[in-house]
Amino acid sequence: MNFTHTIQDNRLLLNLSGDLIGEDNGAAVIEVVTNAIQAKALMCIVDISELRYINSSGIGVLITILTKFRNKGGEVYLMRPSESVQKLLVITKLNAIFQIIQSEAEVVK
Repeated sequence: MNFTHTIQDNRLLLNLSGDLIGEDNGAAVIEVVTNAIQAKALMCIVDISELRYINSSGIGVLITILTKFRNKGGEVYLMRPSESVQKLLVITKLNAIFQIIQSEAEVVK
């Protein structure tokens, strides 16, 4: 998996691509999230449009991100899931836990 991130206006924007399988990059993503929260970010938008696959460890990474933000009064949004990732979110009922959006503008409203 590859990822990039930016922080603007108390929002962390994570762009994930490839396969989210909780490998070494999972720890790096969590470190970025922790640092963003310490920098007073209250919202995280995770662009998952380029993710091909998520396994149980990858789901754990997403839930850790959600937990960290919600513990600080923040929120996490998953943006533009692919069809296969969307099916996984429905099967695991994570679509009821995460807010799924199609664009960053939906959050800004």
